[in-house]
Amino acid sequence: MTESRVPWRRTLLWHIEAWLYDFARFLARLCPVDTVSDFGARLFRTVGPLTSAHHVAETNLRIVFPTASDADIRKMLRAQWDETGRWVAEFLILDRIAEEPERVQVEGLEHLTALARGEGPAVLISGHFSNFDVMALAIVRAGVQCQITYRATNNPYVDARIVANRRRYGVKLFAPKGTSGARELFRALARGESVALLNDQKFNGGIAAPFFGKMARTAPGPSTYALRCHVPIQPMSVQRIDKARFKVIVHEPFRLEDTGDREADIVTGVHRINAFMEERVLARPTEWFWVHKRWPKETYMKKSRALAALR
Repeated sequence: MTESRVPWRRTLLWHIEAWLYDFARFLARLCPVDTVSDFGARLFRTVGPLTSAHHVAETNLRIVFPTASDADIRKMLRAQWDETGRWVAEFLILDRIAEEPERVQVEGLEHLTALARGEGPAVLISGHFSNFDVMALAIVRAGVQCQITYRATNNPYVDARIVANRRRYGVKLFAPKGTSGARELFRALARGESVALLNDQKFNGGIAAPFFGKMARTAPGPSTYALRCHVPIQPMSVQRIDKARFKVIVHEPFRLEDTGDREADIVTGVHRINAFMEERVLARPTEWFWVHKRWPKETYMKKSRALAALR
């Protein structure tokens, strides 16, 4: 939709949101890095429970941890709001985090180094773990030629600021849209460039695959790219060490088996990637992005009714 066709009220709201973003960024850059991270945690710990996203996070936690006590759920809810708040606040100063190399450790760097030397390409996959933007920083620092994908926001003015903010620390983004975007990623792999995708959120047109025991629509893109281009899948994750300090883990790469049945092989790949995501969530449960509706709408309706019956 071009700006001329957007209702003026929406355009005004977009501008207000962009101005608020600029103001928040201005304030954040006046403070030390860890202070900004701490403020984000305190703010979201206070405001988060007042939003509708709190109910989504609680429902998700009860799906994944059905036997957890109410006290444990409350503890995890509080911790995941801390994590979400830190990520949001840190995003405004990511270039400053990048300027302090000691803030980001990389385990398994040899895998990225191999890709940078030309022993690739690969399909890099991960999820929304902790400050997931730090993974892109690690990829760029290692010298990997990579198309790092992201989902553009609805507000074009805020989106332009997001792209500019990531460019400050060397990350160039690509927002694939439809078949033309997929073709560009195939072309990148053919040129010897890697592609990086987050593969842990709901994708309405995706493959229904189990995720913590419930079927969840999952994007088949990473598996499709890996199979068609005969390249490995390189999993990554990130952990928070303390405040704005992180460890990026570059896990062992793996290849999907090409049996000749492309559709079945893609499904197998989706299952394997979902299993990787499950392992990462269980390893550090409060560092996942719980406020996203990962499962079908019906799952949340049933869970809401069940919770209401218990209260």
